[in-house]
Amino acid sequence: MDSNQKQTIPPVIRKDRQLKYTGTILKMYEDTVIANGHEAHWDFIHHDGAAAVIPVTDDGKLLMVRQYRNALDRETLEIPAGKLDDPKEPKIECASRELEEETGFYCEHLEYLMSLNTTVAFCDEAIDVFVARNLVPSKQHLDQDEVIYVEAWSLEDLEEMIFSGKITDAKTVAAITAYGRKYRK
Repeated sequence: MDSNQKQTIPPVIRKDRQLKYTGTILKMYEDTVIANGHEAHWDFIHHDGAAAVIPVTDDGKLLMVRQYRNALDRETLEIPAGKLDDPKEPKIECASRELEEETGFYCEHLEYLMSLNTTVAFCDEAIDVFVARNLVPSKQHLDQDEVIYVEAWSLEDLEEMIFSGKITDAKTVAAITAYGRKYRK
């Protein structure tokens, strides 16, 4: 088959969606679908969306945040990110807010880098990623339950950690890889 030839996928029809759980950042549903002529039950998680930012220092280092992630029961090194305060909040505003809250820096202009969906098999979370330059010192505004350390890293060291499996957060892997592809000197 020619790699440019598109195959037709049989339609999947959603018959029903039942809310099973509402949490602080997501809603879990059970969908009843007709797939390939058979009724099936699929899990679906709705997320209102998020934004992330790659803060770049004047000397070209990328500011990363180190924090504990309960789902993994360990610390992770990630780009700053957070959920939208409201589903209609512009993602660039969310990214700007998260930049200052998590790193203690702000900037006047964010540049759009990319959009991504984190886990397409069962969740609709969509994240827009921005690049922040000309950072101005401010102060962190962490939630009471947040402990975040800010660290400056070279692009090359971050890429090495991605390819060695030390950084596994999907948004961070995608964003750092895209940033490197677009801005490598």
